Amino acid sequence: MRPSTPDDRSVGDGGVHTPSGAGRAVVVVAAGSGTRLALGRPKAFVEVAGRSILERSLEAVFASAVPTQVVVVVPAALVDESRTLVDAVAGPARGYASVVVGGDTRQQSVAAGLTALGPEVATVLVHDCARPFTPTAQFDLVADTVEATGDGVVPGLPVTDTVKRVDADAAFVVDTVDRSELVAMQTPQGFPRAALARAYAEASVEHTDDAALFAAAGHRVRVVAGDPVAFKITTPWDLRRAETIVAEGEAGAPGREATARPGPRLLTGVGTDVHAYDAAQPMRLGLLHFADEAGLAGHSDGDAVAHAIVDALLSAAGLGDIGSSFGTDDPRFAGASGDVFLSATLDLLAAAGAAPVNVAVQVIGNRPRLSSRRVEMQDELTRVVGAPVSVSATTTDGLGFTGRGEGVAVIATALVTSEAASPASNRLIT
Repeated sequence: MRPSTPDDRSVGDGGVHTPSGAGRAVVVVAAGSGTRLALGRPKAFVEVAGRSILERSLEAVFASAVPTQVVVVVPAALVDESRTLVDAVAGPARGYASVVVGGDTRQQSVAAGLTALGPEVATVLVHDCARPFTPTAQFDLVADTVEATGDGVVPGLPVTDTVKRVDADAAFVVDTVDRSELVAMQTPQGFPRAALARAYAEASVEHTDDAALFAAAGHRVRVVAGDPVAFKITTPWDLRRAETIVAEGEAGAPGREATARPGPRLLTGVGTDVHAYDAAQPMRLGLLHFADEAGLAGHSDGDAVAHAIVDALLSAAGLGDIGSSFGTDDPRFAGASGDVFLSATLDLLAAAGAAPVNVAVQVIGNRPRLSSRRVEMQDELTRVVGAPVSVSATTTDGLGFTGRGEGVAVIATALVTSEAASPASNRLIT
């Protein structure tokens, strides 16, 4: 079903651009008139808190980690304006974006978008521009499910309101509909490209959405979880609600703006520790006791693994290092075990709004041999840290102080999540 206006044009070079390497595509339908919004111009170009609905819709698409062709379908009179807008949102990914002219109906507009797809596209999503806060994760979930199942895929929300069936005049209730069998549809709706193209080519009637057209062609449509924030702007009331979401997102209030509010930050840190052997001390390493092994010298129990992890966690959170937080002149830490330092470090992270995600440890030394107890060490460290800890060990082929058997060196890296930026601070536990 071809659009009534066949003048397909794209951002950039005057022809429809088909980027190589993009196995997915999103057709963004932005050709509607917006008559119910009654603001004098097509809905996609109405602003929500200073940015058009179309701009806000595109942000989530371009945030995907998967290279995706983006085809924006717009009214013929707004092609040039749309080119500029799409180019600005796409930035360095502008080569993946095209603008084409839509048709008289939504179905014709989607058909126009499908003709602009590159030859490598195997999965196509169709998205209503009027849902500007649809999270990137919803695009990825729909596309991943299409590729895993071969079905059509739609995001849906349970219907929570009681639904009544009424008579032809909508004057009287006939009966109550079982809402457990109902789902409210959202977009993007995703499909195998070849099957959707055939369904469109064979369609002879207008359907309310692409899933209905796809199902009418005999294909199965699967439902995945939608997101309440992906609501459709249709009325002035919806527009006011959208402005509230943006305002709350910018103020850090409980509301969500999926494409404008950053989530928790991921921060990395590196820690190292070195201890010489001391035959007068018991060997404590990675929170384990190694009998019949000379220990490690130090103000505490000399657990170089625990100390390196402490340094890595503090480094990631911007909280200094083990020496500035747990000074050797503090009698409270004389002979303290590694779990004391780790627990105190976790308290510092929590106070700064941070938490461990995972830790990796490399032990460098000739002894103790870790192979038989590596899993045990990982389990004990994971229990105390509260996040996965992996441990590996190596030697230096006789080189350096570890190769000469003088001591142990440990390198640790840590990944932590932080709800807010934490200024670097050096604090002592009191």
